[in-house]
Amino acid sequence: MKYFLFVCLTMFSVLGIAQENQNTNDLEKLSAIVVNAQTEELLESVHIINLNQVKGTITNQKGEFSITAAVNDTLYLSYLGFKTQKIRVTNDMFKFKNTKIALTELAYALEEVIVKPYQLTGYLEIDVKNLPINEGFQYSISGLSKSYEAGSKNPSAVTKVLGAILNPADLLRNLFGKKPREMRKLRMVKDEDEIRDLLASKFDRELLTELLQIEKVDIEDILNNCNYSSSFIKTANDLQILDAISSCYEDFKVLNRKR
Repeated sequence: MKYFLFVCLTMFSVLGIAQENQNTNDLEKLSAIVVNAQTEELLESVHIINLNQVKGTITNQKGEFSITAAVNDTLYLSYLGFKTQKIRVTNDMFKFKNTKIALTELAYALEEVIVKPYQLTGYLEIDVKNLPINEGFQYSISGLSKSYEAGSKNPSAVTKVLGAILNPADLLRNLFGKKPREMRKLRMVKDEDEIRDLLASKFDRELLTELLQIEKVDIEDILNNCNYSSSFIKTANDLQILDAISSCYEDFKVLNRKR
């Protein structure tokens, strides 16, 4: 019986290694060119993200790029002033090296903008009092590497922050506990400068939802449960949001292990 179990375990191990090697061997270098759909102009500095492999690159002066990919991977293309696009990798894209990917320009209709003055008087002491104040106070918790924001400065705020970290269990488990690959992506993004550079310039949460396979409302729920202020959630760029989600989850795991 012991011998039979040993043989079974050995077979599963071999199959697992074979599957992993097969997945690795499926990866190839994909080369293509990105152009303007209207003018056929070559587009430089377009960001290309492989959502499956969490790899990023940008196009050169000739609109060319090369990225590691496998068949059925999804490429996410982003360029300022153009509509973001998702492309599924197919076999013919590897066979024909000059594949062209066309991006469509966005047409922006400018609406009337009303500038509301702060009614400054010219006296510094008075004008400072009239400026809007960010009420997102930060609190530090011993043992954690970062501070957390709370809505008001009162004795119960610290308890609220600690409770928010200890109690997003259901939400975080539902969102990430069933998606271990998405959690691995959070760590992988930290090592990809091209992806981080793109996230630092974006505020629309689109790439985040594609990378993590969650909805925008889920992102807001996570940060609310981790007690980030509404002003941070509304004004932070996508890289700050990603780092906040990652840090919150890592801190939650640390505290959860100590319980």
